[in-house]
Amino acid sequence: MSYVNPGSSYTRDSRYITTRITADGRDGFPVEPGRYRLVVSRACPWASRAVIVRRLLGLESALPMAVAGPTHDERSWTFDLDPDGRDPVLGIERLQEAYLARDPGYDRGVTVPAIVDVPTGKVVTNDFARITIDMSLEWKAHHREGAPDLYPPALRREIDAVNETIYKDVNNGVYRAGFAGSQEAYATAYTSLFARLDQLSERLSTSRYLVGDAITEADIRLFTTLVRFDAVYHGHFKCNRQKLSEMPILWAYARDLFQTPGFGDTVDFDHIKRHYYLVHQDINPSGVVPVGPDLSGWLDAHDRASLGGRPFGTGTPPGPVAPEEAVPQL
Repeated sequence: MSYVNPGSSYTRDSRYITTRITADGRDGFPVEPGRYRLVVSRACPWASRAVIVRRLLGLESALPMAVAGPTHDERSWTFDLDPDGRDPVLGIERLQEAYLARDPGYDRGVTVPAIVDVPTGKVVTNDFARITIDMSLEWKAHHREGAPDLYPPALRREIDAVNETIYKDVNNGVYRAGFAGSQEAYATAYTSLFARLDQLSERLSTSRYLVGDAITEADIRLFTTLVRFDAVYHGHFKCNRQKLSEMPILWAYARDLFQTPGFGDTVDFDHIKRHYYLVHQDINPSGVVPVGPDLSGWLDAHDRASLGGRPFGTGTPPGPVAPEEAVPQL
């Protein structure tokens, strides 16, 4: 499976299934606790957004989760972490089966996160950007008591604008660098990435969070790239002007979030490293997975509380992680 097209820039296939699960069911899929299954991989930054939002909002029982293994082949993600290699609820070995149940001629990416309708076994949506917004808005009746408002009405325009730049230059920017097929394409992506990180660092020098004085959707979207930066993007994707740990403001910001319930307790660095270094064989043909970096620094003091703000606004932290969803602790 090839990720790099020699001589070309990387272009992400963004043809997602955009059906929505809504409170009024206008797309034919009403919000119903227990009806759907959120399929993720802890390796994937796009899926990790959904894992974090689900936990912060307390949707674990309303929207059960299936965790695919960290590696996949050209066909799809597999449920090799489960007994007999099958998801115990959907009964399938590969996520591809749920996509083909929706559309037998499906010819696009079999991506995570995906939400599957359990009664029919069909994928409803893999529109990752919309999935987390709808968790905040459409699933509100099923939020836990004290759930934070991650997409407050007064800040939505600013959050959307920040998210757009983060996606273009950071979330997708690391991939544009890592999968660049020419020196020129790589240099363009590299320059845009670090210019944006410098701007974000300046923004965060006087504000604990990206928008407002509490965690929002924007912080979650930036965090899932930052938490992977030193482990994979710095070396594997050649984003090597500096490590995250060498950018003081962003490093302290990322540690602040990592140490906040709902963030670091969803991160599995082993899954992250195995995915990138084993799946991207055209970049890392040896299949050697690095032993480092040292992860203990994620638990160092960050001193970001001095900037004010409260992580959950007027809400409260989520409770302990359910044992069946726990990840290895640092």
